Amino acid sequence: MKKTQMLVMLVFLLMSTAVSGQNKVKAYFTTAEMPDMLKFAPTPPDSTSSQFQYDLMRYEWGKTQRQDSVRAAIAIRDAVYGLKTIVSEFSEPFGLQISEEDTPKIYHLLSVALASTDSICTIPKRHYMRMRPFLKMKEPTLTPWDEASLSRNGSFPSGHTILGWSAALLLSEINPQRADTLLARGLMYGESRVIVGAHWQSDVDAGVLAASVAYGKLHTSKRFQKDMKRARKEFRRIMRKRER
Repeated sequence: MKKTQMLVMLVFLLMSTAVSGQNKVKAYFTTAEMPDMLKFAPTPPDSTSSQFQYDLMRYEWGKTQRQDSVRAAIAIRDAVYGLKTIVSEFSEPFGLQISEEDTPKIYHLLSVALASTDSICTIPKRHYMRMRPFLKMKEPTLTPWDEASLSRNGSFPSGHTILGWSAALLLSEINPQRADTLLARGLMYGESRVIVGAHWQSDVDAGVLAASVAYGKLHTSKRFQKDMKRARKEFRRIMRKRER
């Protein structure tokens, strides 16, 4: 293994000791209340299809990206699932450091919204139990410490992508002036799953679709609407204070 990859692994392992998942919060909607992906989304491509050939091409593309130590490090950081990673990776493109202490309304909205959108992948993951690329290709990932748990979890759709794209949509609504940068980071977050070898491109594409549908569902919740209003108000207040 290259020295840069070994260094990245060491950094990740040190970071992961402090990582935890999303706080236990009351979601805006339960899994049963979320739209059912089995009824509206494309199914995982058959291994003989042209769509799967594209998956294979993107898998090989992902391996080339590992040669870039900077991009590989980002992909490994993105692999740590949860709110802490989202806050860490999206604060810069958002234009404001997000934290439970300094931006409590935004932080609360993120925690509840992401817990809600995440649940849309529960049914399709269990239904399809698609084999992940590193298992099918019999090759290591950039996150070997995750492989055992990932092997027991379906690949379609990508839950990480749902998390990242949901965060990008939500933060863009709070700060529309940063939408381009946030959405670019959201797509990059999904690409990270291809780069580490944990997901096929079609898993990621389905994750973007799922997150978009789930996020649209959130807007039908009055509680979400109230929380969004409070988060936007908090953001404007902080930005006005900065400008003084």
